[in-house]
Amino acid sequence: MVIFISVLLIGCNGEAVDDAESYITQVEDIDIPDNVKLIGLGEATHGNIEFQKLKKDVFEVLIKNENVRVFVLEGDFGGGQQINQFILNGNGTAEEAVNTLDYSIYKTEQMVNLVQWMHDYNATASEEEKVYFYGNDMQRYDYSKKGVLEYYKAINPDLFKNYDSKLELVTNEKMRELTKEQLHDINETVENIILDLQSNKAAYVEQSSEESHVFALQNAQILKQRTQLFLNEGEYTQLRDQYLTDNLQWIIDYEAARGNEKVFINGHNGHIEKTSASLAGYKSMGNYLDERYGEEYFAIGSDFIKSKFQSKNGSGERKNFTVKNHNDLVDAFSEVESNTFFVDFENASESDELSDIISSEQKMANIGDDFRMWYKFLKMFYTIEMTPNESYDGMIIVKEATPTSVKE
Repeated sequence: MVIFISVLLIGCNGEAVDDAESYITQVEDIDIPDNVKLIGLGEATHGNIEFQKLKKDVFEVLIKNENVRVFVLEGDFGGGQQINQFILNGNGTAEEAVNTLDYSIYKTEQMVNLVQWMHDYNATASEEEKVYFYGNDMQRYDYSKKGVLEYYKAINPDLFKNYDSKLELVTNEKMRELTKEQLHDINETVENIILDLQSNKAAYVEQSSEESHVFALQNAQILKQRTQLFLNEGEYTQLRDQYLTDNLQWIIDYEAARGNEKVFINGHNGHIEKTSASLAGYKSMGNYLDERYGEEYFAIGSDFIKSKFQSKNGSGERKNFTVKNHNDLVDAFSEVESNTFFVDFENASESDELSDIISSEQKMANIGDDFRMWYKFLKMFYTIEMTPNESYDGMIIVKEATPTSVKE
C-alpha cells in the first residue's frame, strides 16, 4: 500500500528515447527564427544555480547571434534602472546594484556575475552595441519613488517638497503596514503626479529632457501599480501579470524607438509560458504576449529531473530542498550525456515519439520562492500540468540542478 501511494503521489519514470541525442542542441547553439522580436526564458525554480546562470548564457547567445541588446528581468523597475546605470556608467559595485532590486532570490553570486559581465561588456562595446537592463515588476516602491522625486527636485522644487511629504510612508520597509485609508491617499497623490507630468509635459521637457520625463512618468505608473496591488489583493496575481505585460510593452516600445527591436525577457516559468496553465487561475504574461505577438514571441521553458534548490520554508528562513520530477518529456532525454541542453520543439516534432510527448500534457516543474518539506510528496505543489508545445517553443532541460546561496 505504501509503495502504491508513493507511486500515485510522485509518479513513475518515463522511458528514454533511443535517438534523443539527435534532437538536442547545446545552449550556445540555440537558434531563434528570424521573425522573432521577443524571446522569453522561464526558470523552473528561482533557487538553482543552473537556472540563474542561464540568464547570462542565453543572453550572451542572443547578443552574438540575434542582435538582442535589451535584457528584462522579472524584477523591480526602479531597481532595474539602478542596475542599468551601473552597467552603463560603472557607479558603485555589481553587488550594490543587484541589491537595489530588493529581491532576495537575486542576491546570488550568479546574478552579481551577470551584472558585472554586462558592465564589462559595455566598457568595450560601441554605442550601437551596448546592452541595457530593465526590470518589469512593480512589487517595490523605493527606487521608483526616488526616480519621481529626483525629477521634481530638478524641475519643480515646490512640488518636490509637496510630494516628498505626501509619499513619506511609501517605502519598501513600511509598505505592508499601510492602512487602506493611507493607500487610498497614496493612490490619489500618485494619480495627481501622473496628471501633472502629462499635463505639463512640454514645459517639463524643456527644463529637463524627453528621456528623463518619460522615465519619471513610468516610475509614477509603477508606484500606482504597486498601490493598486495592495488595494486589490483578491486580484493580485491577475493584476500583477497584466502589469508585467504592460511594463514589458513600455520597455519594448521605448527601446524600439532607439533602434533596439529585439528584447529578451527572463522570469519564472509561470510568467513566460503561453497558456495560463497555473491552477491559480490567472492569465499569465506569456499568454498576453502570445496574443499580442504570435510567432514573434519565442518562449523557452525549463525543467529538471532532479533538483536540490534553495527556497523560503514558510517562516521566511531559507533552506535547501530536494525533489525529483519525472515526466515523459524530461525522461525521454534522461540518457543524454550533457547535464544542460536545449530541445527545440519544431525539431523534436520530426520524431514521432517526441512529437507525441510534446503534444501531450506533462507535469512540468514550477517552484516559486516558498516551499515546505511536505510539498515534495504531492506533485501538484511543485509542478503544473501543461502541454509543452502549446506553452513553449522549446525547453532547456537540466538533468540535475544544484542550489543557489542567497547573500542576505
